[in-house]
Amino acid sequence: MTITRLCVAGYRSLRDVRLELGALTVVTGANGSGKSSLYRALKLLADVAQGRVIQSLAVEGGLSSVLWAGPEAFSRAMKRGEQPVQGTRRKDVVGLKLGFSSDDYGYAIDLGLPIEGGNFGRDPQIKAESLWTGPVLQRANGFAERRGPSVTLRDRNGERRQAYTRLQAFDSMLTHCANPEDGAELLLLRERLRDWRFYDHFRTDGEAPARRRQVGTRTPVLASDGADLAAAIATIQEIGIEGELEAAIGDAFPGASIDVAVTDGYFEVEMRQKGLLRPLRTAELSDGTLRYLLLVAALLSPRPPSLMILNEPETSLHPDLLPALARLIVKASERAQLVVVSHAVSLVDALRAAGARRILLAKELGETVMPDQERPMWNWPVR
Repeated sequence: MTITRLCVAGYRSLRDVRLELGALTVVTGANGSGKSSLYRALKLLADVAQGRVIQSLAVEGGLSSVLWAGPEAFSRAMKRGEQPVQGTRRKDVVGLKLGFSSDDYGYAIDLGLPIEGGNFGRDPQIKAESLWTGPVLQRANGFAERRGPSVTLRDRNGERRQAYTRLQAFDSMLTHCANPEDGAELLLLRERLRDWRFYDHFRTDGEAPARRRQVGTRTPVLASDGADLAAAIATIQEIGIEGELEAAIGDAFPGASIDVAVTDGYFEVEMRQKGLLRPLRTAELSDGTLRYLLLVAALLSPRPPSLMILNEPETSLHPDLLPALARLIVKASERAQLVVVSHAVSLVDALRAAGARRILLAKELGETVMPDQERPMWNWPVR
């Protein structure tokens, strides 16, 4: 499932962002331009399929803390500086909207403020959801539609029927209406979203999980914190594509190689470098070297995801390692769709030279904009 369009409205500085993604997309821009917000918005979409979107928003202070803080829209006079930025009478309801479309399916969710008070006043309510086929939601292409507590599904004969009438406002139809009978499309989409992977600032300090020995088990997917690095490397060696691991290490560190030492069932990565008489354990590696090994383990996964998102992978890496990292990312994009969020100019340029789509973010009046991107067509579900 290749995501072709991503749309976010009402989340932090992303008042109304609509963008197109490629097989490999690099998102860049100045500090504070909205890169992290875009990364978090993708994470929230994945959290919907896990039933964790409300808990994830709670970590950020609740829905009211993450909503766009500016006016619903900017007038031309405001943009030209001829009048101060001020609120206007709203034309639409307050909410946070997240959506995407792919080669086959599209999905969108609308999170709004609770109507009643009580102890859970900061919890958002799911007001509307839609699942459709094609790039844009239309009246005739929906598979499933949720408005409030009611969910309508389309059966195998194309007939629409009301399948649920009491869905709780904190439950998504992806988690509660997906079944092999009449919710097969919801089930398929839920599992695809659960397959998305996010890697954000691996720890490399002295107490980092990746520096410790771990009980070894087959690990085709590196954990988000990199704690199972040695097991992931051993799994790549066993069932990964032959020669890729060695090539990735040799590209970054000429003459070096890595192996996994096994002691009483515990795994630990060892790295041999030219000129040294013994291998170095992970506890002895530099932050940059360890981070590169973590990225290698993530990108060479024997079980590639439908979508992988890397947030500032260049952190702690010496500039000399960025060309090798770019080649590793490009190679990985042949097996999985990748979104790379970065402000390293050399990495961005190398990925663009290899055919990556670049999305440049900027800030205008506190709003994230894309000055060199055309806005694709998009329709949100109706409450």
